[in-house]
Amino acid sequence: MMDVIEDRHDLQPEVNMDESQDTDEPAFDWMKTPQHRASSSAPAAAEPDRLADTSAPAAAMSSPDAAEDGSGEEHSAKERPAELSSAERDEAHLEPSPTTALQMRPPEDEVRRRTAQREAAAKAKPVAPRVLQVLMAIFLPFLLLIAAVRLVATPAFLWLEYFRPGFPGDGYGFSVDDRLTYGSYAVDYLGNFAGRRYLGDLVQPSGSALFTDAEVSHMADVKNVVLLTYAAGLLLLVFFVVSYLVLRKRRGAFGRGLFAGSIVTFVLVVGLAVLAVLGWDRFFTDFHRIFFSQGNWTFQLSDTLIRLFPGQFWIDSAIVIGVLTLLVSSLIIIFAWPTKRSAED
Repeated sequence: MMDVIEDRHDLQPEVNMDESQDTDEPAFDWMKTPQHRASSSAPAAAEPDRLADTSAPAAAMSSPDAAEDGSGEEHSAKERPAELSSAERDEAHLEPSPTTALQMRPPEDEVRRRTAQREAAAKAKPVAPRVLQVLMAIFLPFLLLIAAVRLVATPAFLWLEYFRPGFPGDGYGFSVDDRLTYGSYAVDYLGNFAGRRYLGDLVQPSGSALFTDAEVSHMADVKNVVLLTYAAGLLLLVFFVVSYLVLRKRRGAFGRGLFAGSIVTFVLVVGLAVLAVLGWDRFFTDFHRIFFSQGNWTFQLSDTLIRLFPGQFWIDSAIVIGVLTLLVSSLIIIFAWPTKRSAED
């Protein structure tokens, strides 16, 4: 009884759960592989194949050689579709190009022209780094000179000057302490934002004004020049910081800019030093005429500015500014000397 039930269960048809009735047939002809094409043409060629199968034994019986040849042809015919299918199987997954124009090679002249353009573009160096290096070479002398002037325009330099051996004294009664006190007022005025009263209200122990109106007016002009110079120095410093941020990714680019600027600085300072040595009075006069064209910078020997800042003070200041600038530029030349490797980058 159990055997009969099992047999009935085996005879029940399998239920198809796929309701889409979809097949594995590709949607387009160009997507069909050789196997699909062969399967689609199989029903049409079934009848000739059946006829060929019935005639094959007769041909084999009539001629043994023919049987041997037929078996070889049949064997090669069975192997050829397998070989073709293995070679075309990979091509079946590639969608054919809609046009064959992309597969055409351009003329040789065009190929050489494009190759030359690519090589020239690869060898060409960007313009921006070159421009920054040129600007660095131009601006570095001014930055170093402004920094040196800022170091000299301090009460500390006044102290060194007034107490150094050989510095001329005041023939009108100022002691070293008086000079240091009044001179510090004048130097501080150049760097602060106070008005003219900062110097105009100063008086001597006798009650008379320390500075005349002409002296206060000249110091106000000097202050405007000094403040503009300091502002320019800050802008130049910002420029060099930005240049460093831009050029740091290029090996040796920032150093080459500093090196070129140091050479320019060295030559410029040496040239100015030669002019100053050949004629200090002419050099000092021309310098004041550039910045104070109105001509209110000449005073008498008894005026406070001359007593505080005699001619020797300006000579020493020029020497210190020149030496500091040459020292810094020389150090930059030594440490930024371009090597062969950095020059090639």
